[in-house]
Parts: sequence; C-alpha cells; structure tokens
Amino acid sequence: MESGTYPHAALDSPEDGCETASMRADDREPEPPGEAPLDALFAAARAARERAHAPYSRFKVGAALSDEQGRVHAGCNVENAAYPVGTCAEAGAIAAMVAAGGTRIRAILVLGEGDGPVTPCGACRQRIREFAESATPVHAAGLDGILASFTLEALLPASFGPETLGG
Repeated sequence: MESGTYPHAALDSPEDGCETASMRADDREPEPPGEAPLDALFAAARAARERAHAPYSRFKVGAALSDEQGRVHAGCNVENAAYPVGTCAEAGAIAAMVAAGGTRIRAILVLGEGDGPVTPCGACRQRIREFAESATPVHAAGLDGILASFTLEALLPASFGPETLGG
C-alpha cells in the first residue's frame, strides 16, 4: 500500500465522537506540530502487527501512537499460555513511549484484522487515559486502512484519570 492512499476518517468528528472512513490522506488538514502523520502511525502499527505473538487466538494486533514530541512508538499483542499474563498491543506501545521518555499520547492507531474496526479493550482504554486527553483521537484500522476514528471520551466516557486523584 502506498503512503497517502489508504482510506481514513476525518478528525473533525460529529458530536458522538465517531466518524467512519471517508477521506483520502491527501485531503486532510496538515498535522499540528508534535503530531505524527496518520501514514506513519498506520505503517508502524502494521509492521508491529506482523511481529505479534498470537499462537492461541491467532488474532494479531498492532498499535502505534504519537507522543508530545511527534515520535512514533509501536507495540503488538504478545499472548501467553497463561492467558491473563498476555500483553495487548496498546500496552506495548505505551510502554515503548514511556521507556523513550514520552509522557503524553497525541493520537493512537490500533490495527487488527476483520471487517469491522478493532477498538482498544476496556483495560487499554484506561491505560490510554492515563497519558491522553479526552479529545485524543483513537483510530481503529484494518489491513487496508482506517475504518473508524473516535475521541477517547467517546470510548471511555466519564472516565477516572490522574486528576481524579489530584495528580
């Protein structure tokens, strides 16, 4: 797939915080400073997905996020025979960001396989919330492009975050 040719959703979402894929990458507004282009997030998530360790479910997932400096960090799911100790792709990407000194998620893209969008599980939504604002875009992609985009608020309304604890 060539850069700039995959379908994706616009970031100016309707009131419910979700918009389905409809635009070409070259129709987008320029990315704000400190934000990686969607092309870079898609490519990193796709590459990470290829390295996923999913021998039990065979459901490979890749995730990539951009941090406050515009750097891209990726992760993949890593399953374990003792199911509860596996790692989600989003958790891997967040760990990579923190290990590199990043502190804020500006955007995140989750790439799975299938006809519908793969969104972060509940635990990963809370993990993302620790490092992101409610308006942070969360893109759900398939192998051919972005299928839907949401705000974090749409995926995790009335959330519990660091400020709840005075942080």
